[in-house]
Amino acid sequence: MVVVVDYGMGNLRSVQKGFEKVGVPAVVSRDPHVIRKADGLVLPGVGAFPECMKNLGRFDLVEPIREFIGSGRPFLGICLGLQLLFDESEEFGIHEGLKIIPGKCKGFDRSMGLKIPHMGWNQVIFRKKTPLFEGIEDGSHFYFVHSYYVAPENGSEVAATSVYGIEFVCAVNRDNIFAVQFHPEKSQEKGLRILRNFGVI
Repeated sequence: MVVVVDYGMGNLRSVQKGFEKVGVPAVVSRDPHVIRKADGLVLPGVGAFPECMKNLGRFDLVEPIREFIGSGRPFLGICLGLQLLFDESEEFGIHEGLKIIPGKCKGFDRSMGLKIPHMGWNQVIFRKKTPLFEGIEDGSHFYFVHSYYVAPENGSEVAATSVYGIEFVCAVNRDNIFAVQFHPEKSQEKGLRILRNFGVI
């Protein structure tokens, strides 16, 4: 059973429905016991980094998430769920993240004249072979909504990049950790393929 972490923010039901569409059983929960027993864990997210970290702390979810990742079972972060894995974010000041992947979250440079947030379909270039992208053509388009992007310290953890004014990291992978900046649940057939792939990792 895949468990989608409920911390009071985000597109939880749409992620759950995406898994259901591809035949992967999924529940939404904030119960630490349910999270610890999951076969796969998904941390989705829509909203501001500091508020999300505050909610994870308020619901006592930080340690269960860290323990789950440490267990070696598959973990998927989506959008803000990717950013929360990092050491810190500069969104509304400097705020600590889960500190699972070394690196920072940075804001797009508004002086480039880009519309912020970066919203809509964009091309994704795979930089690393990962089971999450199995059966998906390199250069496929996925749906993004974000104002911040991740900058991992270790280049070997970069799974995919995209371009919006600059080339930025839009997916990471390290061992059992998979995380994407775009929204698979909003990315039609190829996004659903990602959810299906995660369900069989």
